[in-house]
Amino acid sequence: MQGLALETNLSATAFVRKQGNVYTLRWFSSTTELDLCGHATLASAHVLWEEGVLSQNQTVTFDTKSGILTARKRDDHIEMDFPLETPWATEYPKEMRDALNVDPVYIGRNRFDYLVEVKSEDIVKNTVPDLDVCRKIDCRGIIITSRTQNGSHDFISRFFAPRSGIPEDPVTGSAHCALGPYWSQKIGKPELIGYQASRRGGIVKVFVTDDKAILGGKALTVARGKFLI
Repeated sequence: MQGLALETNLSATAFVRKQGNVYTLRWFSSTTELDLCGHATLASAHVLWEEGVLSQNQTVTFDTKSGILTARKRDDHIEMDFPLETPWATEYPKEMRDALNVDPVYIGRNRFDYLVEVKSEDIVKNTVPDLDVCRKIDCRGIIITSRTQNGSHDFISRFFAPRSGIPEDPVTGSAHCALGPYWSQKIGKPELIGYQASRRGGIVKVFVTDDKAILGGKALTVARGKFLI
């Protein structure tokens, strides 16, 4: 699986196997196995429905390194139940200060990532991190985020994880397991819309409950192929 993920050279490659009524799901970047991944889970559920493995109204249950995850169709979106990964306040590591060169409003982290809130969406969009320095920081990745002035989104973010083989991720569902509870508490509402401002960009809907981050997004098949092993 790691060798195939290196060949695809994407942020994450998902591997799905049926076991009874559950599908085991594992995710790999080009360099390492990942503990939690949103967009590859979304894509896996989409393929199971689109290929007719499961009917459109069936809920998909995945057994993963982060426990049982489920996905279901909800109108024109796919909705997934993910664990909350709420950040706690922490200090600003010197390496991160050197890597990002931004003045934070807040620094937090969870078991995966650091979360850095900055003053404006322009700072989020224009930050050019030193990825070599980022690799020295003991975490999966770094989330940089702010409130947005765009009325259609509640917050904006970007995600850098060079230590995990992902210089910048296009859209990161698992990062929204931290962004969701953080902004929900700060803004004062449970249902949020986040925009991830990578070069490709993407929208993630987040609904925060007591113990879940319910993520919503869309998937589209753009290619099919075969590996000859």
